[in-house]
Amino acid sequence: MPKWENNVRRVIPYTPGEQPKIRDLIKLNTNENPYPPSERVLEALRNLEAETLRRYPDPASALLTEAVAKHCGVSPDRVFVGVGSDDVLAMSFLTFFASGRPILFPDITYSFYDVWAQLFRIPYETQPLDENFRIVNRDYYRENGGIIFPNPNAPTGVLKGLDEVHRILEHNRDVAVIVDEAYIDFSGTEEELKSGCNVPASSALNLIDEFDNLLVVQTSSKSMSLAGMRIGWAVGSSRMIRYLNDVKYSFNSYTMSQAAIAAGCAAFSDMDYYRTCTAKIIATRERVKSELSELGFRFPDSGANFLFVTHPEYKAADLFRQLRQEKILVRYFDKPRIDNYLRITIGTDAQMNALIAFLKKTIC
Repeated sequence: MPKWENNVRRVIPYTPGEQPKIRDLIKLNTNENPYPPSERVLEALRNLEAETLRRYPDPASALLTEAVAKHCGVSPDRVFVGVGSDDVLAMSFLTFFASGRPILFPDITYSFYDVWAQLFRIPYETQPLDENFRIVNRDYYRENGGIIFPNPNAPTGVLKGLDEVHRILEHNRDVAVIVDEAYIDFSGTEEELKSGCNVPASSALNLIDEFDNLLVVQTSSKSMSLAGMRIGWAVGSSRMIRYLNDVKYSFNSYTMSQAAIAAGCAAFSDMDYYRTCTAKIIATRERVKSELSELGFRFPDSGANFLFVTHPEYKAADLFRQLRQEKILVRYFDKPRIDNYLRITIGTDAQMNALIAFLKKTIC
């Protein structure tokens, strides 16, 4: 081994969902939105001028920051934007988890958390979900260097009630608590969507005025059909946002592209369209839950745009391979406790009909 390799920082990388180039594939493995972005987004991208692309983007992404702030009902100094929520979360790990004490997060959760902790040399301890894949609050009522968890959780889809999130925050006022809400819009009720509400009752955004150590991270990748543009944001106290910006400007001043800023601003101007799409996905999810139950599948209730399913008589790994042969791609995690589960993204009604039809042939 060359001597220079002794100085290499070695980590076990995150494994992203497969993005195969297979014709006529039904892609239900990466929780992408099956519906296109708003026409206003496409129009904004078509109208970008050469002069705009020739110049560096605004390092503060002021227009996008203001759009997020208006959407969330806060002042712009309480918003941080980044290249997808992954960028925002990575910056948050660097910024807030520097005490040297272990940070806490669930054992079954977004698998980038332990990657960032290892990459940034942050000690961490995972806390086991209970037998129903729920976070156990008391596991987070002890000394730590910070807390992070998704709500709804991934890959389980389990939504933690706002009262329980509040209790975790009450027990952890002296450290940063990050709530990763990539899927929160799919936890909204029909009434909330019809009313034009931007902040679901289940969102921790409802707690940011009470806790100055709370950071809520969201994304346009799921409910806003913009996974390809990479737009994420965090909302917290102005003090937290100042610290985040200090780290960002020490790392990369120009994180958001001109195209992403334009697309994001246009998306926030057409929230009625996205609420309609979200309502469709929720309706399809509820219908598919019923059909999968009839086939014998079991799963925790989901507040996200996916289902986390298992069958007592059929191995998930076998079903994963059989579905792939039919050009239906779902996500399989070969990990302890969840190696007999499949995560199925909710697609269009036609896509889900094809999935159910195949499962009926295979299982019945």
